[in-house]
Amino acid sequence: MSTGEPDAIVVDGLVKRFGAFVAVDHVSFAVAPGEIMGFLGPNGAGKSTIIRILCGLFAPTEGHVRVSGIDVATDPEGVRARIGYMSQKFSLYRDLTVLENLTFFAGIYGVRRRARAERIGYAVEMAGLGGREGQRVATLSGGWQQRLALGCAILHRPRILFLDEPTSGVEPMARRRFWDLIHALAEDGVSVLVSTHYMDEAEYCDRVALINHGRLVAVDTPGALKRAGGGRPLFVIEPADLGAALAALAGAAGIASASVYGGTLHVAAADPHYDAADLAALFAERGVEPGRIEPTAPSLEDVFVDLVASDTRTGGRAA
Repeated sequence: MSTGEPDAIVVDGLVKRFGAFVAVDHVSFAVAPGEIMGFLGPNGAGKSTIIRILCGLFAPTEGHVRVSGIDVATDPEGVRARIGYMSQKFSLYRDLTVLENLTFFAGIYGVRRRARAERIGYAVEMAGLGGREGQRVATLSGGWQQRLALGCAILHRPRILFLDEPTSGVEPMARRRFWDLIHALAEDGVSVLVSTHYMDEAEYCDRVALINHGRLVAVDTPGALKRAGGGRPLFVIEPADLGAALAALAGAAGIASASVYGGTLHVAAADPHYDAADLAALFAERGVEPGRIEPTAPSLEDVFVDLVASDTRTGGRAA
């Protein structure tokens, strides 16, 4: 997405060490105004550490980070004044009402008294909280608490929003409604960086950064990542014995990766000429009945598994 405006976030060669442990390993990317950038990866991949650096909560060990044109290392307070932040913990006061929480956070964000009613009204309308202003937070479902936390994060009208695993533990329909709110903010020009370990949520992002053990494995649109992943043959297998089939593939020549999808296996071949007959012959050689074997198009999760496997083989760090 290009608007002709300077990038809202610029990260160049970011490294974060905690003692000898490298949590973030030479990461570089940029986020444009109004763009939704997804950070996708397993728990412990480094997503939260990067977000905390961008919010001015951690200092970089190496590299340069600018948020809204401000150097995070030299002016973290200036950065925090211009951003909104929401974590998976929904930092709300459960014994207070919706309105009391909004009023409290308006004060924390420095919203002037004469502007608070308008800003709170905006947050209530945006999050669909009308009619719930007097309800205690403890009585709200996870989805409604999620909406309220987002409303609190945008009271000061930030142009950059960081969402750290905001949909963790929230049921699927509430997650989908939450993404509708994110898209509405982006259409208004807000840049959104959102971390998640839900692969399906990457489809809602303009671009996705795949992260593994602090390393940036790939950055592109969801569609481009899946097209790039189509360079290797991918097969779906329905074996009678999932464990035996997975064991048969371990270390097999010509197999790039194998992952479990419910009761099936997705197997990526390293050789572009590998076909279903080759896979059937491999199973026969190892005395395993594979069941149905069919070629399939890669999902984003398939691409991620394959890229992570490749990254590990070429020097990715262990957790």
